[in-house]
Amino acid sequence: MKRKSFWLHLLVLLVCCIAGRPAAAQAEEAQRQVLVMLQLPKAHYRPDGSYAGNYGAGVGRQSRQQVAQDLARRHGLEMRSEWPMPLAGVDCFVMRLPEDDRRTSADAARAVAEDSRVAWAQPVGLYQAQAETPSSAQEPLYAAQPAAQQWRLAELHKLATGRGVRVAVVDSGVEVGHPDLVGQIAFNQNFVDDRPPPAEGHGTAVAGIIAARADNGVGIAGIAPHARLLALRACWQTSSAQTLCTGLGLAKALYAALEQRADIINMSLGGPDDRLLGLLLDQAQARGASIVAALPSSGGPFPANHPGVLVVGSAPPLPSGALIAPGRDVPSTLPGGGWGLVTGSSFSAAHAAGLLALMRELGGSRAGGALLKAAFVTVGQDRIDSCATLARQAGSAGSICTRLGQTGD
Repeated sequence: MKRKSFWLHLLVLLVCCIAGRPAAAQAEEAQRQVLVMLQLPKAHYRPDGSYAGNYGAGVGRQSRQQVAQDLARRHGLEMRSEWPMPLAGVDCFVMRLPEDDRRTSADAARAVAEDSRVAWAQPVGLYQAQAETPSSAQEPLYAAQPAAQQWRLAELHKLATGRGVRVAVVDSGVEVGHPDLVGQIAFNQNFVDDRPPPAEGHGTAVAGIIAARADNGVGIAGIAPHARLLALRACWQTSSAQTLCTGLGLAKALYAALEQRADIINMSLGGPDDRLLGLLLDQAQARGASIVAALPSSGGPFPANHPGVLVVGSAPPLPSGALIAPGRDVPSTLPGGGWGLVTGSSFSAAHAAGLLALMRELGGSRAGGALLKAAFVTVGQDRIDSCATLARQAGSAGSICTRLGQTGD
C-alpha cells in the first residue's frame, strides 16, 4: 500500500511539474524569439486575394514561407511558426536564436530588418499586470464594492447594463465556471500555450469587475453585467502570483479581438513599446473599438502611451489625459469559485471598461484619444463621475443621476 502511495505521489508531482513548465518557461523563451513581418500586397493585388480561390492562397503563402526560410537560414535562426495576419496586412514568422547563439534577440532583429524583403523585425517583449498581490480574505458582498457606493451602480443599471456589447479581456486566464461568471464568456482562448485556458487570479478578477452576474444572489455585480466577455489569455500567473505576458501572446490575443469584433479591449498591463502591438491597436480603433489600459507603475509605458488609448489609474498623481476609477480593496471574483480583495490600476481600468460598455449600449462615442476621454464627466482630479457620464449618453432618461446628486467621490 505504501509503495502504491509513493508512486501515486510521484506521478502527481511529475504531472504538476510538466504542466507548469510551459508557462514558467515563457519569459525565458521570449528572450530568444524574433518576430519577422513580411508585408502582404494590397488585397486586390494579392495572388491570395479573395478572388483567387484556394490555388492563389497556396501560391502566395508558399512564396512568403520560402522568403522566411531563406531569412532564417541566412541569419542563423530557427524557424518556429508562421502567423498570417491579413487584417493587419502582414504575415508574422516566429524565429528563434539557437541555444549556443550569444546574440541578443534585439541584435538579430536589427540584422534581419536590413533585408529589403522584410517589412520589419522585432524582439519579443515582456509585459506585467498592474496589480498588487490579491488579498485572500473572502468578501463576496455587493455593498463592499466601491462602485456600489461611489458609482451608484444600482442606479446605473436602471439606465444600461452593457447588453450586446463585446468586451475583450486581454489578460491571464479567466475562470469561466465561477458562479459570478457562468454564461458571461462568449469566447475563451489560450494564446500562451496549447492547454485549455486555466483559471488565474488577475484575469478572473478583471473579468468579474467588468461583467460579473447581477442576478444570481451571490458575490458581486459587474459594472456591465449583460456585456459579453472575450476571455483572451495572453498572460500567465507565476508561482509568486505575478502576472506576465509576452508581446507575441498579446499580439495573438489582440488579433483575436479584431476577428471577434470586440467593442472594447481591456489591457490591464504595461511593458515596452512594440510596433506590432501598436499596429494592432490602430487597426482595432479604426474598426471602432475603444482601448482601455491601466496606468503603469511597473513593466514599461505601453500600451498606456499609445495614441487613442484611455488610461486609468486609482489615485493621483496622474499623467495628462489619464482618469481615476476605483482600484483599491475592490471585491472581485477569484479562482476556485470565491471572491477576494484586489488592488491596483489593473482594476481601475476594468471599472472604466465596464462603464464604457454601458455607454456603448446607449450609443456612446466610438472615438479614441482626447475625444474618448471627453466622453467621460469628471470631478476633482480627473475622477470619473460615472452617473453624470452615463446621464449624458442617456439624455432625458438619465435625469435619475441628477436627482441623486452623485459626484463619484
